[in-house]
Amino acid sequence: MKSVGIVIPAYNEQNRIVATLQAVKSIAGVAKIMMVDDGSSDATVCLARAEGVYVLELEQNRGKGGAMNAALPYIDTEIVVFLDADLGESAKQAELLIKPVKDGITDLCIAAFPPPRKKGGFGLVKGTAAWALRKVGNINATAPLSGQRAMTRAVLQAVTPFNEGYGVELGMTITALKKGFRVMEVPTTMSHQETGRDIRGFMHRGKQFIDVLKVLADLIGDIARATASK
Repeated sequence: MKSVGIVIPAYNEQNRIVATLQAVKSIAGVAKIMMVDDGSSDATVCLARAEGVYVLELEQNRGKGGAMNAALPYIDTEIVVFLDADLGESAKQAELLIKPVKDGITDLCIAAFPPPRKKGGFGLVKGTAAWALRKVGNINATAPLSGQRAMTRAVLQAVTPFNEGYGVELGMTITALKKGFRVMEVPTTMSHQETGRDIRGFMHRGKQFIDVLKVLADLIGDIARATASK
């Protein structure tokens, strides 16, 4: 049976990390759970250690992609799952991502979330990311920026090191598609802390959009060169 490891980057998630870890611990067949603390200033580390999972503690905040890169030397399982720290009880649905990879149906499996409960942005970041995936892999992605994903070790090795900004997931998918790996989404009812149409939410999406554009820079150049050569 293929071994499964779960990696959870976390930054100041003391309110939800216990529920997330307990949900993950209830998944059958998981060999290793690692929480990467990205320089938290709250009780995230203490709470995670109390749950008995392996904690990799970073001294400074590196961002999600940086935390994921820090975990790479410690990953030794055949299937790797990355989950957000604020999923709470819904983290148990990582089972839905693991099964298609374990069964050999796909190489990279991504969780699609239900519609948000409150209004967020205007879809610019998500729409741009979905456009990029259509160009690269001719796939209609509904969750191009989802951070919940399971993959084979071969995919992990092919897509790393990760981008160290908000474009980490999109960059990962684009690289996997370019290298010929199979990518699929599965519907879930996962939920996490949503950003709304307030200053904080718009600032978050603005930073996310800038990082997505950075990831797309090379892709846009490739498309332009291919168009010019026709």
